[in-house]
Amino acid sequence: MDLSHFILSFSFAFLILSRGVLGTTFTFVNKCEYTVWPGILANAGSPTLQSTGFELPQDSSRTFTAPTGWSGRFWGRTSCSFDGSGSGTCVTGDCGLGQVECNGAGAAPPVTLAEFTLGTGGQDFYDVSLVDGYNLPMVVEASGGSGMCATTGCITDLNQICPMELRSGGGDACRSACEAFNKPEYCCSGAYNTPATCKPSMYSQMFKSACPRSYSYAYDDPTSTFTCSGADYTVTFCPSTPSQKSTKDTTPTTTTPPNGDGSYSGTAVVDPTTGGTGSSSGQMGSGSGVAGFEYGAGTGYGSGSETQPGSGSQAMLADGSYLAGLAMGESTRTALNLVGSALAVTLVTFVFL
Repeated sequence: MDLSHFILSFSFAFLILSRGVLGTTFTFVNKCEYTVWPGILANAGSPTLQSTGFELPQDSSRTFTAPTGWSGRFWGRTSCSFDGSGSGTCVTGDCGLGQVECNGAGAAPPVTLAEFTLGTGGQDFYDVSLVDGYNLPMVVEASGGSGMCATTGCITDLNQICPMELRSGGGDACRSACEAFNKPEYCCSGAYNTPATCKPSMYSQMFKSACPRSYSYAYDDPTSTFTCSGADYTVTFCPSTPSQKSTKDTTPTTTTPPNGDGSYSGTAVVDPTTGGTGSSSGQMGSGSGVAGFEYGAGTGYGSGSETQPGSGSQAMLADGSYLAGLAMGESTRTALNLVGSALAVTLVTFVFL
């Protein structure tokens, strides 16, 4: 193979793998029993998509195209009231501008987030995050791509098992411990701003037990960040049936006394501001599958600093890499830099096949 032919083949492979011509398609699907108003926020340096906020009635869908290199986040706003001119507010996920279009504004927590960075080293990085809290079930599915391309998200209605101290409003959403208590150990800030010092809390472990593939706190990378090359994505709100109706046992349990290292191994939740016990279960059984996305009963989390996924959450990053900071925007999660240089190996391999 002469040099000119190699360069031409390499360039063609790069165009295909990076989807630089057609871009990536995002399809939003609403399977909730009510209207959802998705919000879209592009990160700094990324172009605005065709809309930054829109109405998505029950059983409807809408598609957008994003260019290679785009990064940003999506979320669903609920219980919104907008007039004919598009002015109004939402009970959860509100942008704060009083309009249907978010126009560069992010979501007010608590809110479930889907975060994307497209075409980094030929791969897309994506996750569903509960770091800013939770307001509705959400699943991300990849199609037509190569690589891991795992489905991720949270199909459990966390509002049904949310501890009283984390509940927002009338139970429409569930706050993160960071937002509820504003303490460095929950926000991974100050002296707790590294993976070595910021550990899973009892609250984040409850979120992780219910939604094993979602980010539960800032450094929850190995089991929460996914990659795919050349895919299109579907973001589905309320993928399980029936939506927003829990079938799990939410009977309160008692708190196990702290272990020697100060951590808890029980399933109830302690409010650090009062010392009181919240009425949360966190015991989730085998869940229903969504496009091969299944929550198993084998997921367990010990009282130490290390999470140990069980049989229900093994389709994670094969190399165990810490890939934080995909599309952080103004999230309370601390961003880490992406290391994408090694990912170019995929391109070279493609050329020489």
